[in-house]
Amino acid sequence: MPSDPNNMLHIDKDTSLQPAMQAWLVYLQDQNKSIYTVKAFEGDLKLLSGFLPADKAVGAITTHDLQHFLEWVNNGRGKNIPCSPKSLSRRITTVKSFFNWLFANGRIPNDPAEKILQKSVISPVPEVLNEDEQILALAAAAEWLEQDQPDTRPYTLFKLLLETGIKKSECLNIKLQHIDESDPANPFLFVRYPEAKDRNKERKIPLSGAWLQHYKRYLAQYQPTDLVFPWSPRRLEYILEDISKAANLEKHISFSMCRWTFALNDFHKGVDHDLIRQRLGISKIQWREIVMKLSQLARATQTTI
Repeated sequence: MPSDPNNMLHIDKDTSLQPAMQAWLVYLQDQNKSIYTVKAFEGDLKLLSGFLPADKAVGAITTHDLQHFLEWVNNGRGKNIPCSPKSLSRRITTVKSFFNWLFANGRIPNDPAEKILQKSVISPVPEVLNEDEQILALAAAAEWLEQDQPDTRPYTLFKLLLETGIKKSECLNIKLQHIDESDPANPFLFVRYPEAKDRNKERKIPLSGAWLQHYKRYLAQYQPTDLVFPWSPRRLEYILEDISKAANLEKHISFSMCRWTFALNDFHKGVDHDLIRQRLGISKIQWREIVMKLSQLARATQTTI
């Protein structure tokens, strides 16, 4: 008999879905899964619990039951509530993970979700800034530097995003000590994470000397004491939107757009793919989808890689 992790002694094939579901959620929390992941999985299983008869035991749930459930959610749950491809893919993942966990721990005699096919979802190709748009946007951001009452934030923020490809959350968490200029010829940004589970995303990204000069001017103007950008996420988003308007772009510059633009710039330059992946701070599994999209973007701009 397999070991009994996470207090599963009360779970067997005759247990109803609710207590089995609660035991699995405790297991996920013990595995340091994100609270958002746990809540999403819990919501999916609550849908399954409401769909099946209340007294149906986990050992009596069949592949047909699960297929019927997934068809039901995919067709709007009888309430004309559309299920996006991404949501359907996650719900399949929830069902497969839950029943595999029960089966692997000897709580049910077979895995009814084993034959359920996972539907991979690739989100749409993202929007990026082409070379001309980057030049226009940087020029527009630079205009704030020359005003009677100059503002160093737009240029410092926007150029940093183009040089590093960091996410919004990472940008908001940059502290003064994360900008390392101990070697003036090779400054870098140290992307740090407060929680141990995210330490694999930490990385060092090189910075240009040109950006560093503007950064020093920014420090002199705003004198931050801890966080480099001590403003709300919405305020920083407004700054990027202001740059879009000042440059007369039809596109709306965002953190995500800058991140993809950074990656595509490196992709165009022929930078080693694994180095791009490391600079983005993503796993090799995530990179599979990212590199497909970068290839599509590169072809769309008719650039030879």
